[in-house]
Amino acid sequence: MTHNRRVITFINLAHVADHMFMLIFPTAVIGMTSAFDMSYGALLTLSLGGFIAFGAGSIPAGWLGDLWSRRNMMAVFFIGIGAAAIATGFAQGTTMIAVCLTGIGLFASIYHPVGTAMLTAHAERLGREIGINGVFGNLGVAFAALITGAITQYLGWRWAFILPGAVAVVTGLLFLMLVPDRPAPAIRSRGATGPIPRGVMVRAFAVLAMVTIAGGLVFNATTIAMPQLFTERLADLVSTPMGIGALTALVFVAGATSQLIVGRLIDRYTLRQVFLPLAALQAPCLLLAATTGGWTLIPLAVVMMFAIFGQVTINDGMVAHYTADRWRARAYAVRYLVSFAASACAVPLIAWTHDGGAGFAGLFPVLAAFGGIVFVGATIFPGRPRGQTVAVAAE
Repeated sequence: MTHNRRVITFINLAHVADHMFMLIFPTAVIGMTSAFDMSYGALLTLSLGGFIAFGAGSIPAGWLGDLWSRRNMMAVFFIGIGAAAIATGFAQGTTMIAVCLTGIGLFASIYHPVGTAMLTAHAERLGREIGINGVFGNLGVAFAALITGAITQYLGWRWAFILPGAVAVVTGLLFLMLVPDRPAPAIRSRGATGPIPRGVMVRAFAVLAMVTIAGGLVFNATTIAMPQLFTERLADLVSTPMGIGALTALVFVAGATSQLIVGRLIDRYTLRQVFLPLAALQAPCLLLAATTGGWTLIPLAVVMMFAIFGQVTINDGMVAHYTADRWRARAYAVRYLVSFAASACAVPLIAWTHDGGAGFAGLFPVLAAFGGIVFVGATIFPGRPRGQTVAVAAE
């Protein structure tokens, strides 16, 4: 295995871990309500600090990745997130759980600015690798529901944190052994037709900011709420934590295929051509999810997550196409700071609507409005010739 391929393999595994660890709690909480004698919404708010740290930590993480070492920062990611998860499993009382969840979010914040920058620096075909990496990330979303549901049902919620945490620490040690700290490959340009006009750059990044805020909130709210949504709407079909986790995982895996498809499409077409039809799906699906139940909810959820997951690849493609490698980790840091700051609002939004009496029938119309903002962004995003590309990594 070449050095580039080994780096990309670990980066893909890190993407699995990143999303999985951030979503262990929203599934484990289903089995924690009786133990702590608290409502779903009240317990869910314990994770708010973790989601805030997930966004806030991206700026220093991206800065350290560019100026110190991306490889060393990824080692800190693996070992740190594993240790924080193990500590959560041993935590006593809600205050300590909240502190440890904040630690998970802080270490998780390293991945997106640093890991994505490493990926784009070692990728031979940028769109394909971003798409594949996106699928791995959403496998982490799916595994969080599946693995956490199974472990919670048979071993208890504490082991749902401890076992994955131990695996992450071991993976970090292997990463240190197998991936030396060496400079990224030389950068070469592929088919560049000249510099991008300033007006186009400003318009592209304005749209990126708009869809990052709206899309980040929608992504986080849907992935957090999905296990509880299925618990309430599919109670006659699935009733155990493992069953809910398996069904949620199935929906997320099916939806994650969009990132592989979108990644390949943005190697062949302009971002706008791929962006528009994908964005058009979000608002209608979110609006329908407000009142849909029974088996009909499952295919609707697949289409909804297909559009939402694919949007993440579009956003990463925007940064990769419009920034140079030497400061790309910082660019991704800003992109993910904005995204995760917005997505942190999903936790109080879900808790407020769910425990306030409106339930998910009140939550999803709000998310549909944000989905509409994403579509507006797609309509004004600049069309750009396929040949006009920013320099990407060479072998």
